[in-house]
Amino acid sequence: MNELHNITDVTLDTFTAQVLERSREVPVLVDYWAAWCGPCQMQMPVLKKLVEDYAGKFALAKVDTDEQRELALQHNIRSLPTLRLYRNGEMVEEILAAQTESTLRILLDRHIERESDKQRGQARRLFEQGQHAQALELLATLHTQEPDNHQVTLDYAELSLAVGKPEQAEQLLGELPFVVRSEAEAMRLRALLDFTQAADDTEDLATLEQAVAARPDDSALRYRLGAACVLADRLDAALEHFLYLLQHDRGFQDDAGRKAMLAVFALLGNEGELVSTYRRRMSTALL
Repeated sequence: MNELHNITDVTLDTFTAQVLERSREVPVLVDYWAAWCGPCQMQMPVLKKLVEDYAGKFALAKVDTDEQRELALQHNIRSLPTLRLYRNGEMVEEILAAQTESTLRILLDRHIERESDKQRGQARRLFEQGQHAQALELLATLHTQEPDNHQVTLDYAELSLAVGKPEQAEQLLGELPFVVRSEAEAMRLRALLDFTQAADDTEDLATLEQAVAARPDDSALRYRLGAACVLADRLDAALEHFLYLLQHDRGFQDDAGRKAMLAVFALLGNEGELVSTYRRRMSTALL
């Protein structure tokens, strides 16, 4: 056991108990390091500070890869430092190279349960029951109380967008640190916000489709139709329209067709058959 509480030196024999099993109680951050690794030595004071600040809300497990070569090989550690976070017996995050304190706090906070998590769940249930105003009021209160709780901010932005408040959603997303804005959930909401702002809610899909059929080379009109298809959850149709823009008008709004396709991929979590199909078609069009 290390000199600080909640810091454990882990071996091949103790990994299951000290990491996998313990992660069912609290998140366990595993630090793969070596004495000769300069960035590892720079990272350690930051990790110790976080252990002290979080006061038992997570545990730090250290693996000396020189002494635990078999363990490092078993876990396919290729660079140092490597940080892996475990929760409920599974690895949920991996970061390579030394990180700043703020980045590590963001990583940890995603997996450390707060009292406000129960209230976030309550807000979701209220919203699903049609009590939109009450749900937003609860999230607004939580956001004021915990402005650094990025999950609350994301929930608040998503529900604001869902009730037709894109300006509020944009403000909330803009408050997030860059590292959070670059993550999948924030990028998904940003894409949804962009399509909401691009779509003309005074025109229904049928009207837009008729207009595009009559004026197929009107790029602005086709882009609005693509955005409307996204909001109607017709993502295959949306991708087809954005691909048309990519193929026929790369200059429209600084390559808006390609950017819109990437945004739809983000909405789909950058995986799945639809993403694979249209990534191939996009690549072909770019040749």
